[in-house]
Amino acid sequence: MTTRRHLLATVAGATFAAAGVMGSGPVLAQARPHEHASGPGADAPVDIVRSPTDLPAAIGKRGPRTVRIGLETVEVTGKLADGTTYHYWTFNRKVPGPFFRVRVGDTVEVVLENHPDSTMVHNVDFHAVTGLHGGGHATEAAPGEQKGFTFKALNAGLYVYHCAIPMAAQHIANGMYGMILVEPEGGLPPVDREFYVMQGELYTEQPFGTRGHLTESFDKLMNEQPEYYVFNGAVEALTGDRALKAKAGETVRIYFGVGGPNKTSSFHVIGEIFDKVYNLASLTSAPLKDVQTITVPPGGAVAVDMKLEVPGDYVLVDHALSRVARGLAGKLVVEGPPRPDLFREGVKQVGF
Repeated sequence: MTTRRHLLATVAGATFAAAGVMGSGPVLAQARPHEHASGPGADAPVDIVRSPTDLPAAIGKRGPRTVRIGLETVEVTGKLADGTTYHYWTFNRKVPGPFFRVRVGDTVEVVLENHPDSTMVHNVDFHAVTGLHGGGHATEAAPGEQKGFTFKALNAGLYVYHCAIPMAAQHIANGMYGMILVEPEGGLPPVDREFYVMQGELYTEQPFGTRGHLTESFDKLMNEQPEYYVFNGAVEALTGDRALKAKAGETVRIYFGVGGPNKTSSFHVIGEIFDKVYNLASLTSAPLKDVQTITVPPGGAVAVDMKLEVPGDYVLVDHALSRVARGLAGKLVVEGPPRPDLFREGVKQVGF
C-alpha cells in the first residue's frame, strides 16, 4: 500500500507540474511518528467541527483597506462519529477552515504557517485570487515553515480555498478546505442570521459505521468511492447543540460550499424554499428566486436566503439522498408560535 500510494502521488504530482499547477516542491512527504497529544491513537480526539455560526460580521459600507488573514495547517486526530476517530489535516484545527470576509478593493495579506509537528508539506490555493496558482506556490511550506503572499480582491463572490499540494485531492479529502467571502461595494442585503456550511467526503479503508480509529484509503479516493459524506467535517455535525437555530419571521443566509474533492452537491433544505439564490456564488448577478434545490460543484459555492415563516425542525441534505445514510444531514431549528394558516397536520373532514 505504501509503495502504491507514493507511486500514485508521484504520478499525480508530475501531472500537476506538467500542467503548471504546482512548483517543484515535495509531492508526498515521508510520514514520521506523531508525538503530540492529537496524533493517531491519542486518547482524547480533537473536536474538529466548525460551528455554523463561526463567521465574522458583515463589512457593509466601509472603504478598501489592507487586511491580513492567517492560517495554520495542523494535522490532528478528531472525532468523526460516536466511537470513531480519523486523522484530519486541517486549517486552524477545524473543518472547514476559517470563514474569511473582505470586500472588493481590499489588499489581502495571507500568512500560512505549517505546524512543526506536521508530517506533510501544505499550502493554500484561494479561488478568490487573480495570480499564480491562487497563492499555492507562494505558500508551499514544509513543517515549521511560514510563507505568505499579497493579493488584490478584484471580484466579488463567495470562493473556496483549499490545500493544493499534490495529490491535492488527498489533502482536501482529509479536511483542508474553507471559504472566503469578497463582498461587493456597499455590502450584501442584510439578513437576520448568517451560517457557514461546507460539504466534504472522507475515504476510509474501513466501511461506514466502523468504530475505532479509521485510516484513509488511497484506492477509494482514486476511484471516487467515499465511505463518509459530511457537513462541517463529521457525521451529523450540524445537529443537536450545533444545529442552525433561528426564529420564525427571521431571514437567514447560508453560505454553502463544497470542498469535495470529487462529488457535486444538490443542496436542499427539507420543508423550505430558497427565496433567493446567488447561483454559483455570483454576488453581482441577479439572484434566482423560489428555488427548491441548487447544484453546487466541488470547489464551488452558493449563498441562499430564506425567510422562515413556520416553526419546526428543518433538515439540511444533499438531495442525492443515499448520502444521508453516510452521515450527511444537518438541522435548522426554527422557534416560534404555530402558523396553522400556513401549515397544519390533517385536513378538514370532507366526503368523497
